[in-house]
Amino acid sequence: MKKILIANRGEIARRIIHTAHAMGIETVAVYSDPDREALHVREATTSFALGGTTSAESYLRIERLLAAARATGADAVHPGYGFLSENAEFAQAVQQAGLAWIGPPPDAIRALGDKAGAKALARQAGVPCLSGYDGEDQSEELLVRQAQQIGYPVMVKAVAGGGGRGMRLVSQPGQLIEAVRSAKSEALAAFGSDRVLLERALTAPRHVEVQVFADQHGHCIHLGERDCSVQRRNQKIIEEAPSPAVDAAMRARMGQCAVQLAQAAGYQGAGTVEFLVEGGEFFLMEMNTRLQVEHPVTEALTGLDLVEWQIRVARGEPLPLAQGEVRLHGHAIEVRLCAEDENFVPCAGSVALFAAPAASQFCTRPLGAGPVLRFDHALQAGMAVTPYYDSMLGKLIVHAADRASAIDALARALREVYVLGLPTNRAFLAACLEHPVFRAGAALVPFLQTAADPIREGLAEAEGAALVPAVLATQLQGLDARALLACPLERPLRVRHRGAERLLGLALGAGQQLCVRDGDGLQDWAWSGGAASQGVVRLRQDGAELSVRAAPGEVADQWHVQTGSGAELWLEDTSIRPAQGRGAAQAATELRAPFNGRVIRVAAEAGQVLAADDTAVVIDSMKLEHSLSTGARVRVEEVLAEPGQQVARGQLLLRLAPASDG
Repeated sequence: MKKILIANRGEIARRIIHTAHAMGIETVAVYSDPDREALHVREATTSFALGGTTSAESYLRIERLLAAARATGADAVHPGYGFLSENAEFAQAVQQAGLAWIGPPPDAIRALGDKAGAKALARQAGVPCLSGYDGEDQSEELLVRQAQQIGYPVMVKAVAGGGGRGMRLVSQPGQLIEAVRSAKSEALAAFGSDRVLLERALTAPRHVEVQVFADQHGHCIHLGERDCSVQRRNQKIIEEAPSPAVDAAMRARMGQCAVQLAQAAGYQGAGTVEFLVEGGEFFLMEMNTRLQVEHPVTEALTGLDLVEWQIRVARGEPLPLAQGEVRLHGHAIEVRLCAEDENFVPCAGSVALFAAPAASQFCTRPLGAGPVLRFDHALQAGMAVTPYYDSMLGKLIVHAADRASAIDALARALREVYVLGLPTNRAFLAACLEHPVFRAGAALVPFLQTAADPIREGLAEAEGAALVPAVLATQLQGLDARALLACPLERPLRVRHRGAERLLGLALGAGQQLCVRDGDGLQDWAWSGGAASQGVVRLRQDGAELSVRAAPGEVADQWHVQTGSGAELWLEDTSIRPAQGRGAAQAATELRAPFNGRVIRVAAEAGQVLAADDTAVVIDSMKLEHSLSTGARVRVEEVLAEPGQQVARGQLLLRLAPASDG
């Protein structure tokens, strides 16, 4: 194996490049038109343009990927995760082209990638499974009867799915049909199959998965478990190992079940067997036949390079360790940094400013005297984050001697990461880590159902407390305060934050003091002198120094600001605009796209009256479907969107009018 084509993009492509180059193996990066300037393209030995914009036009084109391998002389293909990584036809095509496939055999992918088939295989292997229905008959009438027989709540799952797509929790019979239709639509778009299964839903489980590895010589071992219970939209955002709820005895039982399932399928390479855990019982969810996003957690705990193991197994080498030789050290936690707002809505845009603390990348360093930070990403200032791919920007991982130390170090690292220019979940992740339920190791899958709103309220309070220094940072970008406030009179300033306007007054005091009038109060801030450098303004108040970074947003007079304490604000300077009037009456006159995406369905018609929570338009963005509602009872005046249309953030979709009670 001399040259590996990486059929992927972003941080996982960079991750594979790192290990391959360390092993003396050349790499080929492939890229779509939006990824032309991406870091993985620059770092690979050579690159190949796939063309196209969307996944379907680029990273999902099997023939184009094989053509790239032929053109560049690659003799192996690594699929990463997502895209075609669990596509048996792609694996088969790679092998038929005479290339090495760095992944499980196509037959194993078929056997385990189909959730219904995987459950049948698991039962034969003695792996516990939840009761449910996974038959071929997909009629809505039968699914209604089966759900009634299973008992509510039930989970609707795409048979070919993964990553939380095509999955819906149904609590009441009246919700089932809409959930099935929605899951089928999302699954068909993501996986090419709309078949679903029904499964008894556990109301408050943990999501615990086991990393397995198998070679071509019949050896299969597990590398411990990861707890992935903190999720939004059925997708993980925090993963840790070991699980706070798994002891040595349960780890051995779960590990043995995972190995038995892998062996029953004739598995080779890296795989992850996912379980739901409730009390002392565990039940199979599915097996992911690929490397997981959260594999660095296991690498940190074991000190092993799992990508290197994948390559060695694909070359026919035996596993380097037997089960009894696997050692787990310390505690590791990973968070997924995503381009999304605090309500989990994905957001496209551009990275105006990027800065991060010193960290290793794509490799595991030995655990030393203190915590070790790893930051796997493909971020750079100026890069565009498009709506065509997943919203994940990178992963921060901390490995420490104990869980409390890992939490503290990771929360601190998140406060020191700056990604300005588009919304991210950075502050939300830090607040999750510091939540008392998570700190106690008691976070279950429904954790964010109750914790998310208080976390959002806390973030809003932190923003309010940081508003004045944030505003000062926006004013000192490119200007010395002495030039900004040359006139001795107080300078009025009006800013909008979270929809509300605030009037401030700025004046220059003695020395390098900035005097800020905020309502009836006065605040004095000292600044370091001179204009901002790299977006950073350093302010002092009562002897304490605060660093604040600011970068312009995509809208005129808009700023994205982050303080050194971790508070993050979006501000608009409205000083030269008319004061905000009574705009509430306008709130229900338009429905606009909250993000870039593609219209999947328009449920509204001209003349129709919609209730506040009725679905009006469904948009696909960053590989997920989002149902938009109007938030008020309205009448549809005009429909300006149609299925298949690409829409930009803020684009008008519907014209509305208040609905008369009559």
